[in-house]
Amino acid sequence: MSSQGQFRKITTQTFMIMKQKGIRISALTAYDFITAKLIDNAGVELILVGDSLSNVFQGNSTTLPVTMDEMIYHTKAVAKGVQRAMIITDMPFMSYQPGADEAFRNAGRIMKETPSGGVKLEGGKNVADAIHKITSAGIPVMGHVGLTPQSIHQFGSYRERGTTEEEAAEILNDAKIVEEAGAFCIVLEKIPAKLGQTISKQLKIPTIGIGAGMYCDGQILVTPDMLGLNKDFQPRFVRHYADLTNEIENAVRKYTEDVKNSKFPTEQESY
Repeated sequence: MSSQGQFRKITTQTFMIMKQKGIRISALTAYDFITAKLIDNAGVELILVGDSLSNVFQGNSTTLPVTMDEMIYHTKAVAKGVQRAMIITDMPFMSYQPGADEAFRNAGRIMKETPSGGVKLEGGKNVADAIHKITSAGIPVMGHVGLTPQSIHQFGSYRERGTTEEEAAEILNDAKIVEEAGAFCIVLEKIPAKLGQTISKQLKIPTIGIGAGMYCDGQILVTPDMLGLNKDFQPRFVRHYADLTNEIENAVRKYTEDVKNSKFPTEQESY
């Protein structure tokens, strides 16, 4: 079942209604006006201005280098192209880890300086105080447990999380803590499908999966990955819905060929 046409403007309340009615939530990332406009027109409910822009936009090997100023800049650009979807902005590394007060200040800055609908934090019990403080001020928070890319140096790899009983129990507990702290939904990343199902059943708030199986209340992918623009990154959980790498390369080759052979521009394309 699609929600397109049922909801004019997506809000936190919309996501709760969708979970209750069993309507799956579709979410994608965006970092610029054109992409945001296209995916909003196509009907996604949630657009995440993800810190993944560090990887796919800036070319970094991790999400850690991206800054608050950059997240704010990209959120402003994205918002100009969005009419319907809810926009959520990732809080970058070290914008909330120092403590609840710092997290509160930076979340407030995002909401003050951009038209974002809320913020996203990675972690469980370690960020519960921050989530509570932020949501108490009326700022929607999306949680994120399982594989948390900002902790890559602690974990040492991007391997699947929750594969042992102990780790699975910890992730489930963290998800419950995030819900209790006030988050309106939560991302589950790279965990076994069975664990994703368990968390989705036990939480009242929606779960958004990325590599967390088919039982989550919604799914999110990084848009350049989904469009086949990042051929060097092909994990199991990414489905390529297009092959824009070849499309773009072929178009540029044709353009270059026409320029060199004086086939572009023509008289009709000149003033």
